Amino acid sequence: MDEDGGELPNNMSCILSAQHLLGCNEIVDRPVVSVEDGRIMRIRSRAGEERPAAFRGTTLDFPGATLVPAYLDIHVHGAAGHDVMEDAPHALEAIGSFLASRGVGAYLPTTVTSSTEQTLHALDRLAGEIERPAAPPAAVPLGIHLEGPFLSHAKRGVHPPDLLRQPSVPLFERFWQAARGRIRLMTIAPELPEALTLIEHASALGVVCSLGHSNAAYAEAEAGFDAGARSATHTFNAMRALGHRDPGVAAYVLDNEDLFSEIICDGIHVDPAMVRLFFRSKGPERSILITDGIGATGMPDGRYKLGDLAVTVEKGRCTLDGSPGTLAGSVLTMDRAVANFSAFTGCGVGAAAALAARNPARLLGLEDEWGTLEEGREANLAVLTPAGELVQVFRAGQPIL
Repeated sequence: MDEDGGELPNNMSCILSAQHLLGCNEIVDRPVVSVEDGRIMRIRSRAGEERPAAFRGTTLDFPGATLVPAYLDIHVHGAAGHDVMEDAPHALEAIGSFLASRGVGAYLPTTVTSSTEQTLHALDRLAGEIERPAAPPAAVPLGIHLEGPFLSHAKRGVHPPDLLRQPSVPLFERFWQAARGRIRLMTIAPELPEALTLIEHASALGVVCSLGHSNAAYAEAEAGFDAGARSATHTFNAMRALGHRDPGVAAYVLDNEDLFSEIICDGIHVDPAMVRLFFRSKGPERSILITDGIGATGMPDGRYKLGDLAVTVEKGRCTLDGSPGTLAGSVLTMDRAVANFSAFTGCGVGAAAALAARNPARLLGLEDEWGTLEEGREANLAVLTPAGELVQVFRAGQPIL
């Protein structure tokens, strides 16, 4: 609502005020943000109650709220009844629109292991969608997260065992060409034969390699990092468990202070106590919140698809049909992930929001475009209550809730 109690404007020119703003390296108290033509023109902290005379336009005041950058979900398979692997017109548009309504400004559509031909087809189609910029209010697909087929059989999760492949530079090159260089992130098990060679090759192309779906010993995980891997995929899930004599990949992820690490914070995939341990180990600079959301996200309980896999969703829990103990992604939304992380760890919502915005942008080398609120940038932001609940979302300056 505006200061006169009217509806939020559809035009770009407005002034936003709140209790706090999550800036580049600081929290700005009592911010006043001028937005024109979809961009942040000015950020100031007001000393008193009055609006600075230099600002003109409709004022949108959010008392007690925090303004944070729009989230960047680097691991999401679908939403709103659609999967990124499906060959349906407007699927990505529907996914992007739903994600934007939950505070996400940009995302990486994430594949699931399929046949080589299906994967090549999906990569070609996704590249085409990425090359056609998403119009507000939809979230922007910035690139592709290739999750599979270079995964461990022992820690494959729901990925079909008969479709997994040994790491191969020639096969990856086929994927790379089909995606027209749009692969930004790749999950890979570092212990597999030729995995280190592929990590080196993909890293040289600018692909961020992420250790995941892995049964690696500590030394094998370390070798993956030395080869160029810079992140870990959904920490604790589909990884060799922590052991005090056989620490394994999960221990390496916690121990390496230079490694970024994803976590699914829905209270189902990882116990809150382990979320706290994760945050104490990785800290505010290397922790990344993801959703691992599937097409069932935002939909009622029922049966859905993850790629070609049949999945049942009941009370927020997604499981593979025929294997009820196997989790198959989530229906977590990023706004809930931020609120949950703040509640589980006791950190403020601004600190939690940084794990969903600034850190994934830093991992991908996109910090000059995404992840912070700065003058001159597109006005992509979320308005949060002290508990992390969404009040409003702005995509290129347009309110969308």
